[in-house]
Amino acid sequence: MPTSSQDTVAVACPRCGYSQREPRSAYSTICRNCQQHFRLEEVLHPAAKASRLVIEQRQVRCFQCGTDLEAPRAAASTMCKRCSSYVDLTDYRITQTVAKSFRTHGWVVVEEKGYLLNTDTVAGEAVIKGRVIGKLFAEGTLEIHSSAWIKGQFSAGRLVIPAGHCFHWPDPVRAGAVELAGELIADLQVSGTVLLKSTARLFGNVQAANLVVEANAIFVGAANIGRKIPEDTSGKAAKPESPAHRTPTHDPGPLKPAKRRNPLSPAGS
Repeated sequence: MPTSSQDTVAVACPRCGYSQREPRSAYSTICRNCQQHFRLEEVLHPAAKASRLVIEQRQVRCFQCGTDLEAPRAAASTMCKRCSSYVDLTDYRITQTVAKSFRTHGWVVVEEKGYLLNTDTVAGEAVIKGRVIGKLFAEGTLEIHSSAWIKGQFSAGRLVIPAGHCFHWPDPVRAGAVELAGELIADLQVSGTVLLKSTARLFGNVQAANLVVEANAIFVGAANIGRKIPEDTSGKAAKPESPAHRTPTHDPGPLKPAKRRNPLSPAGS
């Protein structure tokens, strides 16, 4: 759907300074000049900047031995001080068919024409707009769009469905947190907070430590709140609980409530 100029805001790329307009509801975007992936919130509401003489650092973890490390935010890689293993910090953008496994603390972005297959990927952040076959674990945010087609296993520290997008998953989705502004048809098992924004539509049962529902959000399902679920810290995608996990896709069409029993109604109704 075309976006009017009133619903967009000018943002400047943190890497090259290129200015471009993006929808206000967008969670992240890609610079049209240098192809850097960045979050709009970090650009529009930056934290207080430290002295220019101080190099900004970020916390990462060695994939091999699990040692916590500090690395410059602009660095493309670093080396573990304990086991001397190479630690990748590079951002990857998939725009065509690629059969590869990534282990990086950077971004892995699969564009609409991208196809990541036979993969066992661990990424710091991930955005899925295209097709993925295999395993995917995002330590931070995993953003899924309507155009995504996933076959395999995935889990994330934080799952995001942006406004205007829809995703359907047949098995329980495990994540550290969920931020839903679009539509999700799935059961959730979340160790932290599930946030349903005003534009959100959730059809499924929720088991989480906290549930926040904004006005006008739609939630159809049962909620079991306050029971903490252990987080997946293995660096691998959660194993599915049923063999039906073989052919998941995004939402195939409008939901038909007549064919789905309300989990809140008595059995047999």
